[in-house]
Amino acid sequence: MDDLSLEKIEISGSILASLIQRASSSPSDVDGLIFGQIHRIVSSNLPDDSPADSFASSSSSDQVVATVTSFVCSGKTVSFYDPLGRVNSRRVDSLRVDSPDRLIGWFSARRKTANRPSMRESAVTSSLSSQFHLPIEDSQNPKSTNMASCVFFLLTTPSTDQCIHTHEYRAYQFRSSKQRLEPRSVGIVNIGPAFRGHYGSFSPKSGFPPLVCELDSSAMVVDRDDGSLGAKKQAAKDQKEIDALAEGLQVGDLKRLVGAEAASFTGGIEDMYERMLAKIQSLASDVETSSAFVFQQEKHNRKLRNRVARIGR
Repeated sequence: MDDLSLEKIEISGSILASLIQRASSSPSDVDGLIFGQIHRIVSSNLPDDSPADSFASSSSSDQVVATVTSFVCSGKTVSFYDPLGRVNSRRVDSLRVDSPDRLIGWFSARRKTANRPSMRESAVTSSLSSQFHLPIEDSQNPKSTNMASCVFFLLTTPSTDQCIHTHEYRAYQFRSSKQRLEPRSVGIVNIGPAFRGHYGSFSPKSGFPPLVCELDSSAMVVDRDDGSLGAKKQAAKDQKEIDALAEGLQVGDLKRLVGAEAASFTGGIEDMYERMLAKIQSLASDVETSSAFVFQQEKHNRKLRNRVARIGR
């Protein structure tokens, strides 16, 4: 089958962050494999005309979108191919043995280089496309088809030293018919109401480092020895109110933001944030009222001091 053009390549914010973290924490340049799904999305445009003319003037378009669900980092370069860019299928199988997803491409991360594919990276992508075809999941047609193409992610750092350490990334699709890499737009899928629908079709499966979800009691202790008793009581009261807002949500539950439970768990997090914002708005209103009262009291005291000063003369 001839290779089709991808409309865009989607990747969740957590997977992209994990990919950048793995690339930046490695002692040298690295590469690896990318896994995911290819979906064909068919959208129809039915005009608001009479029923007789609606089907005649309707138009439909299908888009092919690649979704990255996980990746495997080799920890080095030239891990599944030789220096000439020829892919070794046995090495590929050894890297993908732990991933349940389908192979859709690979990535390369290098430091202080231009953000464009090299000749060897183009050769590796071409060799990988000839051996592994992208499976297209079509909701309209249950029978899966393949596409002779490959997805390639390139991560680089600026070639000059900068005060702020940044990472640059670009996504490409290899077109077998043209034998070249073409840039594609990258869609970052984040957690929130606007992106909640994305988590119904896939679940991130990238290997994340273990999350330390235990509170250190010593880090939460605030030295208030020089404060008054009233300040301590007020601080204790505020802490109780904050604990009441976060009731039912523990620090250990934050790991549920990644995985299959993300879609259902984000609703509770957002509700907690809304209640905290309402509490902050209430406190801000109280502070504003108190400040106005203090200003009026100070103004009244100044008048009294001036009156006493005149009487003393």
